[in-house]
Amino acid sequence: MDTDVLVSGLRSRTGASRILLLAVEAGIIQPLVSVATFLEYEEVLMRPEQLRAMDLEGDDIEAFLDGFLAMSEEVSPYYNHGGLVRDPNDDKFATVAINGAAEAIVTFNIRDYVPRDGRVTGLGITVCPPGDILRRVSWRPSVISPFASLLH
Repeated sequence: MDTDVLVSGLRSRTGASRILLLAVEAGIIQPLVSVATFLEYEEVLMRPEQLRAMDLEGDDIEAFLDGFLAMSEEVSPYYNHGGLVRDPNDDKFATVAINGAAEAIVTFNIRDYVPRDGRVTGLGITVCPPGDILRRVSWRPSVISPFASLLH
Protein backbone atom coordinates (compact mmCIF):
# COMPACT_ATOMS: atom_id res chain seq x y z
CA MET A 1 0.00 0.00 0.00
CA ASP A 2 1.28 3.38 -0.97
CA THR A 3 1.21 6.01 1.76
CA ASP A 4 -1.64 7.90 0.09
CA VAL A 5 -3.96 4.96 0.79
CA LEU A 6 -3.20 5.00 4.52
CA VAL A 7 -3.66 8.77 4.64
CA SER A 8 -6.99 8.52 2.83
CA GLY A 9 -8.15 5.63 5.02
CA LEU A 10 -7.42 7.55 8.20
CA ARG A 11 -8.82 10.86 6.97
CA SER A 12 -12.11 9.54 5.64
CA ARG A 13 -14.85 7.78 7.58
CA THR A 14 -16.04 6.07 4.43
CA GLY A 15 -14.51 4.99 1.18
CA ALA A 16 -12.41 2.24 -0.26
CA SER A 17 -9.23 3.17 1.61
CA ARG A 18 -11.00 2.96 4.97
CA ILE A 19 -12.47 -0.41 4.06
CA LEU A 20 -9.02 -1.64 3.00
CA LEU A 21 -7.63 -0.71 6.41
CA LEU A 22 -10.46 -2.66 8.03
CA ALA A 23 -9.69 -5.59 5.71
CA VAL A 24 -6.07 -5.48 6.88
CA GLU A 25 -7.24 -5.55 10.48
CA ALA A 26 -9.53 -8.50 9.73
CA GLY A 27 -6.68 -10.42 8.11
CA ILE A 28 -8.34 -10.40 4.67
CA ILE A 29 -5.53 -8.38 3.10
CA GLN A 30 -1.90 -8.54 4.20
CA PRO A 31 0.21 -5.54 3.28
CA LEU A 32 3.90 -5.91 2.55
CA VAL A 33 6.19 -3.46 4.32
CA SER A 34 9.88 -2.73 4.61
CA VAL A 35 11.78 -0.49 6.96
CA ALA A 36 11.79 2.21 4.26
CA THR A 37 8.04 2.07 3.56
CA PHE A 38 7.19 1.97 7.25
CA LEU A 39 9.38 5.00 7.96
CA GLU A 40 7.56 6.89 5.20
CA TYR A 41 4.18 5.94 6.68
CA GLU A 42 5.28 7.24 10.06
CA GLU A 43 6.80 10.45 8.71
CA VAL A 44 3.76 11.37 6.62
CA LEU A 45 1.08 10.36 9.14
CA MET A 46 2.82 12.28 11.97
CA ARG A 47 2.86 15.58 10.08
CA PRO A 48 0.90 18.19 12.06
CA GLU A 49 -1.39 18.96 9.12
CA GLN A 50 -2.23 15.27 8.73
CA LEU A 51 -2.89 14.83 12.44
CA ARG A 52 -5.27 17.80 12.35
CA ALA A 53 -7.05 16.52 9.23
CA MET A 54 -7.41 13.04 10.77
CA ASP A 55 -8.42 14.50 14.15
CA LEU A 56 -5.85 12.21 15.78
CA GLU A 57 -2.87 12.58 18.11
CA GLY A 58 0.62 11.20 17.65
CA ASP A 59 -0.14 8.43 20.17
CA ASP A 60 -3.11 7.37 18.03
CA ILE A 61 -0.91 7.10 14.95
CA GLU A 62 1.70 5.12 16.88
CA ALA A 63 -1.00 2.68 18.01
CA PHE A 64 -2.38 2.43 14.48
CA LEU A 65 1.08 1.81 12.99
CA ASP A 66 1.87 -0.82 15.64
CA GLY A 67 -1.33 -2.67 14.71
CA PHE A 68 -0.74 -2.21 10.99
CA LEU A 69 2.79 -3.56 11.28
CA ALA A 70 1.56 -6.56 13.26
CA MET A 71 -0.85 -7.41 10.43
CA SER A 72 1.76 -6.87 7.69
CA GLU A 73 4.46 -9.06 6.22
CA GLU A 74 7.90 -7.54 6.45
CA VAL A 75 9.95 -7.81 3.28
CA SER A 76 13.70 -7.44 3.46
CA PRO A 77 14.49 -6.55 -0.15
CA TYR A 78 17.25 -8.76 -1.47
CA TYR A 79 17.42 -6.66 -4.61
CA ASN A 80 16.93 -2.89 -4.79
CA HIS A 81 14.77 -1.94 -7.76
CA GLY A 82 15.62 1.75 -7.39
CA GLY A 83 15.28 3.81 -10.55
CA LEU A 84 12.52 1.58 -11.83
CA VAL A 85 9.44 3.82 -11.63
CA ARG A 86 8.67 7.38 -12.69
CA ASP A 87 8.49 8.77 -9.13
CA PRO A 88 11.77 8.04 -7.34
CA ASN A 89 9.98 8.40 -3.98
CA ASP A 90 7.92 5.32 -4.89
CA ASP A 91 10.89 3.09 -5.72
CA LYS A 92 10.74 1.70 -2.18
CA PHE A 93 7.15 0.51 -2.72
CA ALA A 94 7.98 -1.04 -6.09
CA THR A 95 11.00 -2.76 -4.52
CA VAL A 96 8.89 -4.23 -1.70
CA ALA A 97 6.17 -5.34 -4.12
CA ILE A 98 8.60 -7.06 -6.47
CA ASN A 99 10.71 -8.70 -3.74
CA GLY A 100 7.62 -9.73 -1.80
CA ALA A 101 5.76 -11.08 -4.87
CA ALA A 102 2.81 -8.77 -4.17
CA GLU A 103 -0.46 -9.29 -5.96
CA ALA A 104 -0.83 -5.53 -6.42
CA ILE A 105 0.44 -2.10 -5.51
CA VAL A 106 -2.48 -0.11 -4.14
CA THR A 107 -2.24 3.63 -4.79
CA PHE A 108 -4.13 6.63 -6.07
CA ASN A 109 -1.00 7.70 -7.98
CA ILE A 110 -0.95 5.01 -10.65
CA ARG A 111 1.11 7.12 -13.05
CA ASP A 112 3.93 7.26 -10.49
CA TYR A 113 4.49 3.54 -11.08
CA VAL A 114 5.01 3.72 -14.84
CA PRO A 115 8.47 2.29 -15.58
CA ARG A 116 11.06 5.00 -16.12
CA ASP A 117 12.69 3.19 -19.01
CA GLY A 118 9.53 3.36 -21.16
CA ARG A 119 8.71 -0.36 -21.06
CA VAL A 120 5.06 -0.90 -21.88
CA THR A 121 4.89 -4.16 -19.95
CA GLY A 122 5.03 -2.36 -16.62
CA LEU A 123 6.33 -3.83 -13.39
CA GLY A 124 4.73 -7.23 -13.77
CA ILE A 125 2.51 -6.34 -10.80
CA THR A 126 -0.95 -4.80 -10.98
CA VAL A 127 -1.00 -1.16 -9.91
CA CYS A 128 -4.49 -0.06 -8.98
CA PRO A 129 -6.61 2.18 -6.75
CA PRO A 130 -8.20 0.86 -3.53
CA GLY A 131 -11.62 0.34 -5.11
CA ASP A 132 -10.18 -2.16 -7.60
CA ILE A 133 -8.78 -4.28 -4.75
CA LEU A 134 -12.13 -4.24 -2.97
CA ARG A 135 -13.86 -5.54 -6.08
CA ARG A 136 -11.57 -8.61 -5.89
CA VAL A 137 -12.78 -9.65 -2.42
CA SER A 138 -16.28 -10.52 -1.28
CA TRP A 139 -15.57 -9.55 2.36
CA ARG A 140 -17.10 -6.40 3.81
CA PRO A 141 -16.55 -5.02 7.32
CA SER A 142 -18.99 -5.54 10.16
CA VAL A 143 -20.37 -2.60 12.05
CA ILE A 144 -18.21 -3.48 15.05
CA SER A 145 -14.47 -3.58 14.51
CA PRO A 146 -11.50 -3.42 16.91
CA PHE A 147 -10.02 -0.59 14.78
CA ALA A 148 -13.36 1.22 15.07
CA SER A 149 -12.17 3.19 18.10
CA LEU A 150 -9.18 4.53 16.15
CA LEU A 151 -10.89 4.70 12.80
CA HIS A 152 -13.80 6.70 14.22
